[in-house]
Amino acid sequence: MKQRTLKESFKVNGKGLHTGLMIEATFLPAPENHGYKFQRLDMEGQPVIDALAEYVTATTRGTVISKGDLRISTIEHALAALYAAGIDNCLIQLNAPELPILDGSAKVYCEKIIEAGIEEQNADKDFYVVKQKIEVRDDTSGSSIVVLPDDEFSIDTMVSFDSPVLTNQYASLDKLDDFSREIGASRTFVFVREVEPLVKGSLIKGGDLDNAIVIYDSPMQQEELDRLADLMGVPHKNVTEFGYINDFPLLADNEPARHKLLDVLGDIALIGRP
Repeated sequence: MKQRTLKESFKVNGKGLHTGLMIEATFLPAPENHGYKFQRLDMEGQPVIDALAEYVTATTRGTVISKGDLRISTIEHALAALYAAGIDNCLIQLNAPELPILDGSAKVYCEKIIEAGIEEQNADKDFYVVKQKIEVRDDTSGSSIVVLPDDEFSIDTMVSFDSPVLTNQYASLDKLDDFSREIGASRTFVFVREVEPLVKGSLIKGGDLDNAIVIYDSPMQQEELDRLADLMGVPHKNVTEFGYINDFPLLADNEPARHKLLDVLGDIALIGRP
């Protein structure tokens, strides 16, 4: 199988989830064996960083890569869309330290890749072949990932939260070709009870009901909910029962699990090989 890149470049514009800045990201075709790279046009010298796991420096509410003063966050949605489309080589230029959150999913990235088209290159793909079981566990969070040898690439994702609204969910992707249709539009999510600590940690400055599923699962007075809305700079909303607070309904009952699958794929892209 041959390496692939975009046929044409494309741009996406939108708000940054954590910075709240208005951001423009340009996705450009790249030569063979280039991989995924990010370039900060707003920094002196317009430095470039490879999208590789060795540069990951933070994973709180998004994957962050950095090298010296160069830092790029919330990269996983765009990388998931590129990886699922079988694109090996792409340069992503940015005028800010993160990618735009858009609607909280990879939907726009998937659509733009289809519009731009994909071009086959001459060099062969350099596959990473899983030869034995690999397991990584984080005892603090209880998260784990298990990688097993197989003839085809597939992902099964299970999530479990201590929440009466979002308990156990399961999502699976059997073929990468199905990503844009089954997984790509699944939005990120946040619990109301997490909002204040995240804001005080200088995160989610650009979060709102247009770019995340908000889960209300712990009793709060309406005055407290209004105060959180003011903290976020979003309109007040009357909430009387546990559930999902959104302007748009869930795409599927297991949309949160599907979104976690999306995130996993974007992080797997940081291997740097299909």
